[in-house]
Order: sequence, then C-alpha cells, then structure tokens
Amino acid sequence: MDVALLNRKIIVQKNSVTVDAIGNHLNEWVDFYSCYATIGGESPNESTSAGTVVDNTKADFTVRWCKAVSEITPDDFRVFYADEIYNILGIDHQNFKKKSVKLKCQKARR
Repeated sequence: MDVALLNRKIIVQKNSVTVDAIGNHLNEWVDFYSCYATIGGESPNESTSAGTVVDNTKADFTVRWCKAVSEITPDDFRVFYADEIYNILGIDHQNFKKKSVKLKCQKARR
C-alpha cells in the first residue's frame, strides 16, 4: 500500500442514542474515528424521481487497517468527507491481510 496516496481526511461517524434533560431518547451521529484515505471509484450518477433530481454518487474510501476500523459496520456508521455524508453500503477487508479496508459508500440524501 502506497502511503502517499492516503491524502484525503475523512471522519467515520457512529450512530448512538443519547438521552436529553427530560428523558427523551435521541439518535445522534458522533465522531468515531478520523483518518486519511484514498478515494477511488467515484461514479457520479443522477436520476429523476417525482420531478426531483436525486444524486446517487458512489465512492470507495480505502483506509489503513487498525482495530477501530475493524469495528466499522454498514448499519451503525457513516463517512463524512468534504462537507458531504456517505452511507456505507459494504466493507471490503482486502483478503483479510490486515493492511487496508475499503469502504464502499453512497452519498446520503439530505
């Protein structure tokens, strides 16, 4: 793995439940892990749904393996990069060699 290609900072956020002052349970995204990644496989894709243009851009984020990265699952985590939010669709562990992990993501609709 060429470390020089890890030149874009991303933040992996975790979905957690917090309780406010009056006991309401709220879903909140908290920063879980910050690292540098290689971004590849960007495929801009727009479609029209009910007269609205929908951005379905997909991107792959490749990061170095570590214990924190091995805990990431598609259900509870998302990637925040360049003021955009990406939902994790799948995780590729690169043959389980514990060198790198590829996060296959799609831009979230807001």
